[in-house]
Amino acid sequence: MYLKSSDQPIFDLGFGGHRCHWGTHICGLYGSEAERDQIIFGFLGKGLLEEDLQFFCYDLEGRDRILKGLQPFSSKSLEDSPDQLVLKPAKELYYPSGSFSPWEMDRGLSQFYEQSQAKGPRNIRASAEMSWALQAVPGVEDLMAYESRLNYFIPGKPWVSICLYDLTRFSGEVIMNVLRTHPYSISGGLITENPYYQEPDQWLAQHAPQFLDSNAVL
Repeated sequence: MYLKSSDQPIFDLGFGGHRCHWGTHICGLYGSEAERDQIIFGFLGKGLLEEDLQFFCYDLEGRDRILKGLQPFSSKSLEDSPDQLVLKPAKELYYPSGSFSPWEMDRGLSQFYEQSQAKGPRNIRASAEMSWALQAVPGVEDLMAYESRLNYFIPGKPWVSICLYDLTRFSGEVIMNVLRTHPYSISGGLITENPYYQEPDQWLAQHAPQFLDSNAVL
């Protein structure tokens, strides 16, 4: 299945025969570990075969699981291959100082992107397990503002993000805001354009006007 998601080149998502374009922000909604792993290993495994740069944020004990699941897609050890795969635990990426900040996330992702392109153009497949946000992390109430602001950051870049949300753990209210801040969604193995999506200028103006400035940090 082909989905036109931007004017950038087409790429293979790695599962379900789905293709879309670089510069796309997707929420991956899943209800089982098998469904989650199909997305993760298909998406990142295809990237390894294509020699894209993989960036994955795992929740809790996920590092060994990810390395084991992705190793069949690479001819060399992934344990020490930062040119192929960057793995970070949720705390290190989202709240290294102990609290979550959309501004700090903007700065960190911008720096990572600049470094990734320093030796020439590189496609980036980024994904994250979002269950860390169920914890009482200071600032986590601004998570959806960050998700909305990603729609300033990702378009125009050789970058695709899949943010993974467990339907059995997050409330219906949270999932609705996830849908409002992601232009595309994966559910039941299918990727579709999201009819609930709101552009960041609109969503932020209504829900988090303090994060509305599209030129700040990015």
